[in-house]
Amino acid sequence: MRIYEGSPRQDWEEVLRSVGAYLDERGMRGLVFVDTDSGFIVQGTCVSNAPGSTWGESMGLLTCETLKIDDDQIGTFMDTALARRGTTPDTTPRHYEDQLRVIGRFFDEKKPRDLFFFEIDGAYVARLTSSGQGGLKQELVEFTPDDLADMIARAPALRRAETQAKPS
Repeated sequence: MRIYEGSPRQDWEEVLRSVGAYLDERGMRGLVFVDTDSGFIVQGTCVSNAPGSTWGESMGLLTCETLKIDDDQIGTFMDTALARRGTTPDTTPRHYEDQLRVIGRFFDEKKPRDLFFFEIDGAYVARLTSSGQGGLKQELVEFTPDDLADMIARAPALRRAETQAKPS
């Protein structure tokens, strides 16, 4: 999606938070997330309650879903998420919305040109590609469940500090 190279979206934190809210609504788990020139490809596992399932499938049928999410859809997700915030109590689980938001904040600090990440057992491994004077540089980053919990806990204080630091 080339966030820092001409895309109207310039904020990984808000983009990933909004996409995360959409994925939470779908009940998707076990993500593989690939950045493309026009958006993202997201693959994950969903549980569906298929009619006529047998006793062994009573907990639901696991299906692998692949989503192609373009910039227009991301804009819609962002508008929907923004409109939802602060209105009525939200009962939708916020698993990915919270986790992807803080991961996006980390990406905003690094400003990668390209990214790929996947989730396994509640942890994420990300490959960030950045360009510099020496050409392309790739970096691997891991976010453990404890890292994510700490980042989520610190997020409100960071937002308050940013709000106070902005000139009026």
